[in-house]
Amino acid sequence: MTVPDDLRAAERSYGMFVRDLVIACSIGAYPHERLAPQRVRLNVDLSVREAEAHRDELGDVVSYDTIVAGIKALVAGRHINLVETLAEEIASLCLDDPRVLAARVRVEKLDVEPAAGSVGVEIERRRHRRRAAEIVALPYGRGAGGEGAG
Repeated sequence: MTVPDDLRAAERSYGMFVRDLVIACSIGAYPHERLAPQRVRLNVDLSVREAEAHRDELGDVVSYDTIVAGIKALVAGRHINLVETLAEEIASLCLDDPRVLAARVRVEKLDVEPAAGSVGVEIERRRHRRRAAEIVALPYGRGAGGEGAG
């Protein structure tokens, strides 16, 4: 059920998330961490600007499939030294979609410290206000390269 409010659609937002995505990736600053992939758990929380009109169309929303595929592409075939670097790259990937206003990213290494369930970082990045004002005029469904997200 949609509840009317006094905000224009371009001023409203919703949350989109990816929870507990576990992937294997080559990550770590120590030489022994380059020998084999490690399990990493990722959590991504996004604040997303709503489309002008809800049309029940995938192109009108930020798709979690796109975010997950982007994350997998980021880690594929390369080594990343720091969990901080991976978190920053994931946040940047998410903020590439002009509808994303903010991204909170948690990266946890699961098999590093036997006495801990995980170790890692959490960051939050927001779109610069001036830049956000500039992109409000962009038509929805047009991300990087002019293609719709989804």
